[in-house]
Amino acid sequence: MSAALEFDALDVAYTVRGKDRRVLRGLSLSVEEGKTFGLVGESGCGKSTAALAAVNYLPRNGKVTGGEIRVAGKDVLGLSWSELRRLRADKVAMVYQNPGAALNPSIKIGAQVAEAFTVRGVPRGEANHLALEALARVQIADPGSVMGRYPFQLSGGMQQRVVIAMALAKDPALLILDEPTTGLDATVEAEVLDLVAQLQAELQTSVLFISHNLGVIAKMCDRVGVLYAGRLVEEGPVETVLSDPRHPYTVGLLRCIPRGGVRKDHARLDTIPGFLPSLGAELPGCVFVDRCALADDRCRAEEPPLTAVGPGHEARCWHHDQAHALPRAEAPELAIRPVDRKAAPVVRFDDLGKVFKQHGHEVHALTGVSGEIWAGETLGLVGETGSGKTTLARTLLGMVAPSSGLVELDGTALEPRFQQRSADELRALQIVFQNPDSALNRRHSVRRILLRSLWKLAGLKGAPADKRMLELTESVRLSERTLTQKPSQLSGGLKQRVSIARAFAGSPQLVVCDEPTSALDVSVQAAILNLLVELQADGGVSFLFISHDLGVVRYISDRIAVLYLGRLMELGPAEVVFEGPHHPYTEALLSAVPTVDGAERERIKLEGDIPSAASPPSGCVFHTRCPRKLGAVCEETEPPLRDVEDGHLMRCHIPIGELRALQA
Repeated sequence: MSAALEFDALDVAYTVRGKDRRVLRGLSLSVEEGKTFGLVGESGCGKSTAALAAVNYLPRNGKVTGGEIRVAGKDVLGLSWSELRRLRADKVAMVYQNPGAALNPSIKIGAQVAEAFTVRGVPRGEANHLALEALARVQIADPGSVMGRYPFQLSGGMQQRVVIAMALAKDPALLILDEPTTGLDATVEAEVLDLVAQLQAELQTSVLFISHNLGVIAKMCDRVGVLYAGRLVEEGPVETVLSDPRHPYTVGLLRCIPRGGVRKDHARLDTIPGFLPSLGAELPGCVFVDRCALADDRCRAEEPPLTAVGPGHEARCWHHDQAHALPRAEAPELAIRPVDRKAAPVVRFDDLGKVFKQHGHEVHALTGVSGEIWAGETLGLVGETGSGKTTLARTLLGMVAPSSGLVELDGTALEPRFQQRSADELRALQIVFQNPDSALNRRHSVRRILLRSLWKLAGLKGAPADKRMLELTESVRLSERTLTQKPSQLSGGLKQRVSIARAFAGSPQLVVCDEPTSALDVSVQAAILNLLVELQADGGVSFLFISHDLGVVRYISDRIAVLYLGRLMELGPAEVVFEGPHHPYTEALLSAVPTVDGAERERIKLEGDIPSAASPPSGCVFHTRCPRKLGAVCEETEPPLRDVEDGHLMRCHIPIGELRALQA
């Protein structure tokens, strides 16, 4: 079978301060026609560089220093500029991680999709007609209306569908997907993946799928390659590699994933010790040697070749037959304190409502949300985009004033705005954001960032502040060398550790974690989750943990709250909510999650997007999408949030016994 993409001993280097530093090291792989090849590895291992090299679109300081690249049989490096532009226009398409950044915010959707056709010489009138068909092909409801909207008027899932429509407008021979679902909710991610699989089957397009989500790779790919420090260390059929990994790095990645119902009070997550080699480092032996527990003198002196370890399965390791026996990283034993719910809660929120005014309409972001968070507890908060998760978090922090209801800290009502709260109240409630790049001042060193927080939150200066700063850096596993560096010099995981240290500067009682690991690799994610559990065990801090990764939520949470259209649909102990019976909305969320071992639930598809909070449906707000709707009662009467089992609350007309039978 011919290949849509071939890398043959490809070497790529970036010129940094006048010196060429290797990024890809003799990379060889091929994506067969009509097949999907997955590429996995930590940030900085060269995945995106490989994608850009495929179309010779490296940054100015990047260059190919050796090897060959062929797309649909054409030598990419030997093409003239005009030939290369034609190849990009006709044969290859790319879909990036952030669809919002890929779309022009000032141009309507119809014009942007039509441009994908006009650049190929299609007349404008015909291009508009083809754009309408392209949007319909990616299952966008009412494509005519969407053509007249701007990108900001679409949800993240809709934006990604538009980008896919543009990418597939030319029926490409090769589609490159670079983390296309990382920022999407579970249901939207499942819809986008189903769409890609359906369109690939129709068009027989070859796909290079880059992702750090191994569950997505298991669902979507035929073969997978594992990249480390620019070197392909393992390759083979996806089922074989994920079930029988033969390189220690692959074994380490799989062990980092919270799966099988593992929870923080049962076991710590495995991590891969150490860090990737620095850019362009000289690596005479195995590229993974500094982080491998199986390494010996031979590994340090001589690089292993790719060795056949099974049919179509290769691994670059001298000890591939011992990979499954890789020693686990030792973690300190933790005494997880049981949550005392007989005591008063640290934070209580009662009947919270928030109404925003938008273009003359009232948008009900929160409606009657109540709950408690006790000392040492983690409350997981899940739901699709637009469900009210972030609004609830910002209301607790005083960043958004509620329209109704109140928030209490240790039994005392808090002022609605953080500007009106005391220094002690501000110190008690802190937040760790999803993106540390936007949360940390890039001009300041880590030392200055932490010292400023210690002064603002704890009133510490001078020697006491320096002492506390060193305690903080040690508690979040940062070296003293990090203190002299600026955020731009740190990896994503290190920057997130700085953000956590800053949040803990004032010894908070509750820390809101708003998607703190969604953009991180599984190895870094595991380290951050372990860190949060350690800090909770040591200090009894409480967390409100927001995430769309339900495996992560299950691992770290004591209880789970499920929001939909600003309403609390389900609340209960984590093991009860995940094991079921569930609210039909929770059931749909769980069914959408891809798993590494392929043991997925029967997929429950929800029709359409979340309704507008400006005009929510009557009755149960979920009835317009609910696959288990009873009829008129769901359409006309809103169900109360009631205790269906001990500590398990649910907002549904269907009795718990019937739900248990339906979901068995």
